[in-house]
Amino acid sequence: MTTTQAHPRILRAPAVVTGPDRVTRLRRRRIVLPVVAALVLLALWELTVLVFDLPRYLLPSPVDVAEEFITNGSSLLMPTLITAIESYLGFLVAGVLGIAIGITLSRWLSLELATYPYLVLIQTIPSVAIAPLLVVWLGAGIVTNAMVAVLCSIVPIAVNTLLGLKSTDHNLVELYGLAGASRLTQMFSLRVPSALPQILTGLRIASGAAVIGAIVGEFAAGLGGGQAGLGWVITQNATQLRTTRVFAAIIMASLISVVLFAVISLVERRVLSAWHDSARAHDS
Repeated sequence: MTTTQAHPRILRAPAVVTGPDRVTRLRRRRIVLPVVAALVLLALWELTVLVFDLPRYLLPSPVDVAEEFITNGSSLLMPTLITAIESYLGFLVAGVLGIAIGITLSRWLSLELATYPYLVLIQTIPSVAIAPLLVVWLGAGIVTNAMVAVLCSIVPIAVNTLLGLKSTDHNLVELYGLAGASRLTQMFSLRVPSALPQILTGLRIASGAAVIGAIVGEFAAGLGGGQAGLGWVITQNATQLRTTRVFAAIIMASLISVVLFAVISLVERRVLSAWHDSARAHDS
């Protein structure tokens, strides 16, 4: 009788990608996956137009919109620049005022209780209802449209700043107090740095709202005789069923918002990556 000796199986652990390789792969996925999703959406859009034989004035195909950019894209540059100025100016003012309001309300509870409902009220008022009034009071122009952008974007910044400041670790606050730090020192050395993730979240939310506000202001300005940014382009061409040009203007407006959002995200990673978990999680 012969016996065979059993050889133990060697189990190999699956390779684990760590360190720089994992970060590189994650960054590539962040680029590749959105591009793939965009291509799929464009293909579905083109297929929908072809299958249902939709007329161009109702829904132009991506090819039609691309042709519009090629033939008349240069005429959108100045309206895009005007809308970008209005959006970025309104966002900048809203950022300064919103953070200042959040800091102020965090210092005095009575003031917070008295004014917080009105912040919510401002957020609930439709910008399309406020914009015509501002045009009547101030006239059509860049400043008026920027003010609409401020009204649309200031509340998320103020509320997120307030919530971030109020969520500071109380143990650290007590430690600063025992060390004899003044309230001003506690605010700008402890509370504001701790609230940066929430503040930057509010800024990201407000970035899109600022562009929407600027375009809504341009809608109202166009109805009042003003001729300026992308909102006016959209209004005028929509009434004439030039849908391809409307889509081109919408894409340019989206790019304005995307650029602002990307800048804020870049600042967030640069500011928080060294010390805060919310930023390090993006690269893990």
